[in-house]
Amino acid sequence: MKFTEMPYKRPDGEAVMAKTEELAENIKQANCADEVLGIIKEYDKLSSGFSTMFNIAYIRNTVDTRDEFYDAEKNYFDEFLPLLQEKDQLFMLALVKSPFRSELEKTISPVVFKNIELQLKGFDPKIIPLLQKENKLTSEYVKLNSTATVEIDGKTLPLTKLGPYKQSDNREIRKEAYIKEGEFFDAHREEYDRIYDELVKNRDEQAKQLGFENFVPLGYIRQMRNCYDWKDVGNFRDQVVDVIVPISDRIKEIQRKRIGVDKFKLYDDPYLFPDGNPKPHGTPEELLAAAKKMYNEMSPETGKFINEMFDMDMFDLLAKEGKAPGGYCTSVPDYKMPFIFSNFNGTAADVDVLTHEAGHAFAFYVSYREIPIGMMREPSLDACETHSISMEFLTSDYHDLFFGEDTKKYTLSHAEDAITFIPYGCMVDHFQEIIYTHPEYTPEQRNEVWAKLEKRYRPYLDMEGIPMYGRGAGWQRQHHIYEMPFYYIDYCMAYTLALQFFSLWLDNKKEAWEKYLAFVRMGGSKTFIDLAHDSGLYSPTDDNAIEKIMKNIAEWLYKKEEE
Repeated sequence: MKFTEMPYKRPDGEAVMAKTEELAENIKQANCADEVLGIIKEYDKLSSGFSTMFNIAYIRNTVDTRDEFYDAEKNYFDEFLPLLQEKDQLFMLALVKSPFRSELEKTISPVVFKNIELQLKGFDPKIIPLLQKENKLTSEYVKLNSTATVEIDGKTLPLTKLGPYKQSDNREIRKEAYIKEGEFFDAHREEYDRIYDELVKNRDEQAKQLGFENFVPLGYIRQMRNCYDWKDVGNFRDQVVDVIVPISDRIKEIQRKRIGVDKFKLYDDPYLFPDGNPKPHGTPEELLAAAKKMYNEMSPETGKFINEMFDMDMFDLLAKEGKAPGGYCTSVPDYKMPFIFSNFNGTAADVDVLTHEAGHAFAFYVSYREIPIGMMREPSLDACETHSISMEFLTSDYHDLFFGEDTKKYTLSHAEDAITFIPYGCMVDHFQEIIYTHPEYTPEQRNEVWAKLEKRYRPYLDMEGIPMYGRGAGWQRQHHIYEMPFYYIDYCMAYTLALQFFSLWLDNKKEAWEKYLAFVRMGGSKTFIDLAHDSGLYSPTDDNAIEKIMKNIAEWLYKKEEE
């Protein structure tokens, strides 16, 4: 069955909540561990059915935010999900208090119970009204972005289609694209400021009602950080400033000379080569055909995965008016299939997103077929991002299918982007930590924080004179800051593992793939740090890890830049 043919029916929320509560009571009455496992499987089936309907509605809403039916469904779920969370909490509480817990941990994994305990700390029914309001605010932000258009080159385009203009050979066109984007945000400045101000105060109030000093520890709980805290992340960010920021400065200085500009401006940042950036060769349909060929040749596992993705048409990739921005992978559990969403715009980012989201999709595909208990399938988000980012690098042998004679340029620019992204990702995280420890800050003070952090993490950029960016409000285009607080550092943590998989791939491709596949197959049975160590990798929380990780990669990169 193709995705467009999958039927949708709004779940009976009252029935789902009643059944969840019933299963919680059944756990309390269970006489042995096997009986509890049977109840967990019933819960899995119930959750799978509900998630299937929720995700179908979510996908169709983001594909066209103007569709009134699915917009109404999104509003329904915004209201209902916090109510269901209360019943889920009852089930999870019964599970962790089960007298058969120690026996269950042998089958399910102690990490799953650790994650449940975190979930319980991060929720109480008294914050349901705040969660409902938070959902409405993030939906408002998404809708504002998805309806954003600008006038450029005689056309009216959504923001998601500015990518090619930002990478134009013509410096004035690049500058105009950034100005047009910034003008939109400036024109809607009050809306963006109001939404974020309300979100910060809302989340701060949630944290205080749950007994936390501020939202930072609650944000970490929501991200299922089960093996490190914000102090460890602060240490990681410091290592990034000491080790990776100087490498990024060198990369950008080489780029400045390469493209022949005297002063490196914001609108020069995406322009990588004097003869133009590497661009994928072919139509979106041809890119998908190349992806199918690539994954069929990579391994039997990826071949089976990609063929089913095509058979069921589990993609929506083209940018269009009314479509939500960005890219993501989600799942349709009852069909045991992932779904990939993107906004192709004719740049190399199309291939980045395709391989990145395919990494998420492949991990879901494998886990649903090899891991029987739902709670064990998904690791923490830093590990999930390791699945996706590593896939970007492990497909390197096949990038010529997308880029042809531009492959060498893509190989270099992809590695450079990976390295320069890490400081940016740390900046996003550092910004949020400061803002949530100072919820009283005004919009102007928040912008001052961002501008100061730009100098710490991206000192090479000059944004003077560019609307929005020049006043320190560039953070407002980063949707994770509004929608998924404290998620962004997961990308940075994951990059440190992905670069190690790539370093291994450069020496031994077979071993790198086997280790990656083993990493994926562990699902959520271990913490991020244990997944790294058990795979023979450094964790970014290890002492001096960043210096050790970057040594071989930096040497390889410098050689590539000299070629």
